[in-house]
This record gives sequence, structure tokens and C-alpha cells, in this order.
Amino acid sequence: MHPSKLRAFWAARQGLLECDTHLSPETVLEKTGWARSVGGVGPYLTLFTRAGLTRPAIDRAVAQLEIHELPSARGCTHVVPRSDFALALRCSQGFGDAAEVQAAKKHLGVTDAELDRLGRAVLDALAGGALDPAALKDRLGDLVRNLGPEGKKRGVTTTLPLVLGTLQTAGEIRRQPIGGRLDQQRYAYARWADSPLPEFTLDAAAAYVELARRFFRWSGPASLAHFQAFSGLGVKASKAAVAPLGLLPVSADSPILALPADLDALRAFVPPETPVYRLVASVDALLLLRRDLALLLDPADVPRVQQIGGLQDLPSHAIVDRGRLVGLWEYDPGREDIAWTSFVRPDAALRAEVERTAAMIREHLGDARSFSLDSPESRKPRIAALRGG
Repeated sequence: MHPSKLRAFWAARQGLLECDTHLSPETVLEKTGWARSVGGVGPYLTLFTRAGLTRPAIDRAVAQLEIHELPSARGCTHVVPRSDFALALRCSQGFGDAAEVQAAKKHLGVTDAELDRLGRAVLDALAGGALDPAALKDRLGDLVRNLGPEGKKRGVTTTLPLVLGTLQTAGEIRRQPIGGRLDQQRYAYARWADSPLPEFTLDAAAAYVELARRFFRWSGPASLAHFQAFSGLGVKASKAAVAPLGLLPVSADSPILALPADLDALRAFVPPETPVYRLVASVDALLLLRRDLALLLDPADVPRVQQIGGLQDLPSHAIVDRGRLVGLWEYDPGREDIAWTSFVRPDAALRAEVERTAAMIREHLGDARSFSLDSPESRKPRIAALRGG
């Protein structure tokens, strides 16, 4: 099968061939996958490129808990549709927060009893409403213990983050963005009015089967290694999760596997003949569901991407055409426009898509950080390189 057909099928599965403005934020995330959130523009671009949604509609969906940022696969935060809140939380358990708690108990003298007391106090403190970390810490007083220089060295200065992480993955509390914006990392903590987990009956093994089912529906054909990287599972657990799906190779001896229905759809699929450009975030699902950029590049473009950052993650946002990575971009807040470069000859359609995206950022966001610490100042060298200077 020609790589261009497979890439275009991935783009179609990701909703990147046709912008459907009738879709709600929740429906987009159900259809194309959870949007990775690291305090950057990723969730907004995910919903803009696929459904033309801009910040007011997205922030409203967050406020109404139609979508929400939650710890999820491998403990990473994603913006998740309401229908998957419980699954995301179940799949987050045992990763980041659990490892940090175990390390604190082993190296910093933290005890289960101490964490239990603090956890109960956090829930009591939040009974009256949401609190930001500083206000919560003041309310808890001496129950929050400073872990000293050794804790600072290990990235855990007090016992409070350990408890907040555990309570989140347990579905007891949730983080809500201060100001309602997803492209920053300032949060208050609140108790769930109606936690999604108590009614969720799947154990961990069954939850991972459901995660695998969603992964292959969102991504289209992918390898076991791709699912393993997304889920954080080992080889044995990954094989167990995908076993009930009846996956089939897209061609003889190929590591790329597909759901049976997708295999039929792939064979019948006809890619668009003309370019379909989209400016996506560096953490867009098209990229992160595989983290294997070589599959999205034409062979001639592989060396130039290797030179700027390797073939796993991009240093800048991406321009794609029918699933192929054809360029890079950054937003320049000083000039209020997009700096970009392409691996193909720019045409009117590409320039129009660049300006469409720039206009949305100018009007609704003001900037397009890759992650929370991606400041305009730190971005200047990348912008200069993209402008050829």
C-alpha cells in the first residue's frame, strides 16, 4: 500500500480532511481522540482544525463539563469528552501520581497514615468550594509537611501535590482552569459534584481493552508499539488489551494493524487529489498517537526533520497535507502573525490556511504556546529560523 494513501486515511480518521462545523467539542474528541494538554494551544487547535471551533465555544464546553482536562493514559493530562471521563481516570491510575507517592515513601519518610490524614483534610477544605493551591495550603496549615532539600531535589517540595494527584486519579477532586482557559496552567481544585468513577464497573484490564478499542478507532491502522507508547503499558499488557479487537495487518508481515472494518474502509479509500492543508499543534493526535514522524514524512524530508529535532517529537507546530508533514510553524505575538516554512512549494491554498489560523489566534487566543513554559522570548530563535534569519 502506498504511504500516501495510508497517511491520507489517518488524516481522514483524525477529521483533518474536512472541517465539520456541525460538531460539538465533545463529539470531536469522541471521534478523533483525547487532546493532549500541557498548558499550550493544543486543545484549541485540535477543535479548530476539525470543527472550526474557537475559544468561546470551547471554554463554554469546559465550564459545562462537556469536556474536561483530566489525568488519563499513562498519567498524562488530556482534554477528554464527558463520555470518557471515567475511562480516562481509570487508565491514569498507577502512573505518575502512584510512582511519586512510592518514591516519597521510600526516600522522604512519607507514610500512608500521613497522606490519608491530609487527603481527608483536603476533601473537607474543598467542601465549601474550589480553592487554588495557595489558599488550600493556607487552609490545611501544619498538615502539609515541607519535604526539605531532599524533596526539592526530587521535585516534590511538600506532601500536598502527592495527595492532590492521588485524589484526582481516584475521582475525588478535579482541577478547573482559573479563568476557564486551557492554554495555561493555573488551577483551582474542586470536589466533583457527581464523580464519574463510582458507576464505572470495568477493572483495569477491561478498561485497557476499551482504551485500545478507542485508540485504533481514533488513529486508524497503527502498530502495537504505537499503542504501547500511548497507553504506557508493557508489551504483555498491550497484547492482552488488543487481543479482543481482532486486529489484522494492513499487508503481509506488516507491523501496522487495523480493526477489520477499518481494513475494508482503507482498501476502498480514495485520497483527495488536491492538497488539504491544516496547521496543527506539535502535540496533535495525528502526531502523538504514533510518535513516529518518519511515517508522516516523504523520504526526502526525513533528514531535515532529523536535523531540527529527531523523528519522535517536533520542536514546533506542524503543517500537514492529507496526513503528510509538509512544514513547521510558530506564532509570533510581536508581529501577530505566523512564521512558517514548508517542504513543498507554497500555493494559494497553503497561504490561505496559514492566514485563517493566524486570524483565529489573533482574535481568540493572543498566542500559540506549545506548552505552558513556551514564552515568546524563548520562541524567538525558532521564529527566526522559520523566517530564514
